[in-house]
Amino acid sequence: MAQLGIESALVAGRGPAACAVVTACTRLGVKAVAVHSESERSARHVRLADDAVLLGPAPASESYLAVERIVEAARRSGVKAVLPVHPALAGNARLAAEVAAAGLIWVGPDAEVLERLGGDGVEPASERGLLAWVTADGLRFVTPVARDRAAGIARVSWTPEEWAADGSLALPPAAQRLADVGWRGLVTVGIAPDGDLAEVAAGFSLDIAVLERAHGVDAVELALRSADGGHTQVPAGRGVRAAVAAQLRSTLPPGTAGRVTGKLPGSDGGTPATDVELVAVSGYDPGDRLDGWYDALLATVSAAGPDTRSAASIVSDVLGELTEAGVPHDGTEVSAVLARLAAGSSVSTP
Repeated sequence: MAQLGIESALVAGRGPAACAVVTACTRLGVKAVAVHSESERSARHVRLADDAVLLGPAPASESYLAVERIVEAARRSGVKAVLPVHPALAGNARLAAEVAAAGLIWVGPDAEVLERLGGDGVEPASERGLLAWVTADGLRFVTPVARDRAAGIARVSWTPEEWAADGSLALPPAAQRLADVGWRGLVTVGIAPDGDLAEVAAGFSLDIAVLERAHGVDAVELALRSADGGHTQVPAGRGVRAAVAAQLRSTLPPGTAGRVTGKLPGSDGGTPATDVELVAVSGYDPGDRLDGWYDALLATVSAAGPDTRSAASIVSDVLGELTEAGVPHDGTEVSAVLARLAAGSSVSTP
């Protein structure tokens, strides 16, 4: 178990990403306190946490995205740190400043750095990007990604086949300067066609699972180490492997509630594989209600293997085993992207 100075953290977020962060905190010996709205008192991320705090009414603007309520929840819970999950929170300079002003540890880049580089907290949508853990000594666990995006929604991210073969990567000059300008912790970057940085985001995007699988590291541990008083000892990873991550999302019309009736990937521990590391995380268990207020991301599945094809194949197999979920989802579209990757195509769209 990692030795960390942060013993407790308020996990600011919901859905599969929050479930993954809470589970990682438990594994690391860090007390995880979840937050929730009035309509998600029994949500899966709440059930997994050691404790939970009510933020407010169902609308996200009055609960999950309400800066004052998140800071007050952290004060009431007695935690030492606030760990933002989604880029919309992790990139919020005002939230970072108010957490620090309350005498709590902000797990992410400082407010002034976010003000300069963090943008609007939206996950990068560029077709190419890179991921890294940024320390005072530079970028660690640097991982290039290619992305499939449909109508602005993240579906699948993966390591380019040519990189996974030798692990080498030429960084854009602007990326090299992230450490110099004070960025600390995880970073998800979009790269423009001219090679410059198009977007820079903090938090646990879909792409971060690619970094974890590619290097065999725990992103929550990396984030906590960066915030832990400068104790940025580099965890032991392993040799680079190809990695693929995919999201399964409900296609219910906005504002429409539903109920999960079948097992989603990750609700039963995932599917073992021989030469592939597989991690599946569900945001819901059978019987859970999907609230019409929120973006209905159902589950994430990521895998690492000797090559991109094998990693994509096992993720595709997991989604192929999905039976009736009780709600409509985009599994067919996601599986089509994975099928192209498994067949050796580097093209993200038909």
